[in-house]
Amino acid sequence: MTRAAITELILETFRLNGRLLAAGDALVRDLGLTSARWQVLGAVAMSRVPLPVSHTARSMGLSRQGVQRVADELEARGIVRFAPNPHHRRARLVLLTERGRALYEAAAERQGPWAAALSDGLPVEAATGLLRAQRDRLEGTPAGGDDDEP
Repeated sequence: MTRAAITELILETFRLNGRLLAAGDALVRDLGLTSARWQVLGAVAMSRVPLPVSHTARSMGLSRQGVQRVADELEARGIVRFAPNPHHRRARLVLLTERGRALYEAAAERQGPWAAALSDGLPVEAATGLLRAQRDRLEGTPAGGDDDEP
């Protein structure tokens, strides 16, 4: 891949991210969610075990502080709750409430048809593989590291 090609891929990824966030906001706005809230809600809902904010942020490639801010918003709205963490006194676990589970399921119902229409006829598996390989390379370099963790 040439330097110009990878630069264009990066710029197109930024543009796509912006469009995905705007479309996600529109898709779940009437549920009282934003793309950021939906993203954190989904990470909590899809985790096999309850995790603290720092682990959730790391798995999403986001800053701990940003995810903490969104988790605090979700808690204030009764969508998640914090529970003691037996492994770390200060890093509480994030859990869905019943309301949170219902909101996640409502958003997921909408996401299915939206994603199907968005991906129709596109080489999604190949694109996913390319993006994952690029992310893996970034995570293997100092520039892709997680600097906000203590």
